[in-house]
Amino acid sequence: MISRILVALDGSERAPGVFAAAVELAARFRATLQPFRAVTVPPEFPAAAAGSRPDPLAAHLFERAEEELAKIVSSAPVGLHVARPIVRYGQPWRLILAVSDEIDADLIVVGSHGYQGLDRILGTTAARVANVSHRNVLVVHGRSDRAEHVDAAEGPYRQSQR
Repeated sequence: MISRILVALDGSERAPGVFAAAVELAARFRATLQPFRAVTVPPEFPAAAAGSRPDPLAAHLFERAEEELAKIVSSAPVGLHVARPIVRYGQPWRLILAVSDEIDADLIVVGSHGYQGLDRILGTTAARVANVSHRNVLVVHGRSDRAEHVDAAEGPYRQSQR
């Protein structure tokens, strides 16, 4: 039985589609949906110089992540139980696994973003989660129409009417 689904979302354009897939499953199983976002400082940002003032970047990234999650979560249908989103700082794949353990998730839903650059060598977040997790993992691949299917009765995972 699936009663708690962790949906890991990032700031990409695919996040609404990943959320929509998780919504379909949560509605089908009457499960609680737990949105999650890992925040990291992009590698192109230089390390903060030593000084007496705190760096406002982390707070800004948390605020943006919370705003983006709130916007995506607002698309959930009325009646679906969506837990308060969790935002943490660190390596996304490690945090996804840690939060899935904390909430005792029955399923982790994560988006696939393909292999580019260093991902070919190091592996993507989705691949690491799927390979290391002791929980079931659904990797959602990009589909342009996915975000439009938030109604579980009409999504691609609907039951056939035979």
